[in-house]
Amino acid sequence: MLIVGPLGVGKTTLIGTVSEIKPLSTEAMMTQAGARVDTVADSGKTTTTVALDFGRITIDGALVLYLFGTPGQQRFLPAWRDLARGALGALALVDTRDLAASFDALGNLEDLGLPFAVAVNVFPGSPGYAEEELRAALDLLPRTPLVTCDARDLRSSVRALIALLGHLIDSAEEPGAPAPAAGESP
Repeated sequence: MLIVGPLGVGKTTLIGTVSEIKPLSTEAMMTQAGARVDTVADSGKTTTTVALDFGRITIDGALVLYLFGTPGQQRFLPAWRDLARGALGALALVDTRDLAASFDALGNLEDLGLPFAVAVNVFPGSPGYAEEELRAALDLLPRTPLVTCDARDLRSSVRALIALLGHLIDSAEEPGAPAPAAGESP
């Protein structure tokens, strides 16, 4: 599974929260050069993912999810495309303090044809919106799951991942759903 979203939305935090192993993180200090092109709602952010984050969570004895967090900056899109190969789906994190920052990530998922769910990561002091307003602002299809979560909270983050899993199962059961590619599991 991919965990995607803009810079500073909580991808690394979510993976660290749910992973049953010590997560692999490729965090690096943010630089003055990057400050010219990278914007983030949380001005206290000092590090950023430069390659990927990796974690693992066992849902039950037979289902293990491997979580790959993508860098949040659009300039890392080539790495994103590599991480998406073989992914079953994605959880897109968004921040209501800057919904427009999520448009690139959501567009990338649509371009890749990757099924996804959207989780609004609730930050202290972030504005709240009705589901219909969020769906309209993010231009989500009615069948796209939209949930709220706190990436720092295990139960909340697991519920977001379960929403994604449910969506993937429902999508696989839809008539006319594409068959798995050669070598993929159904």
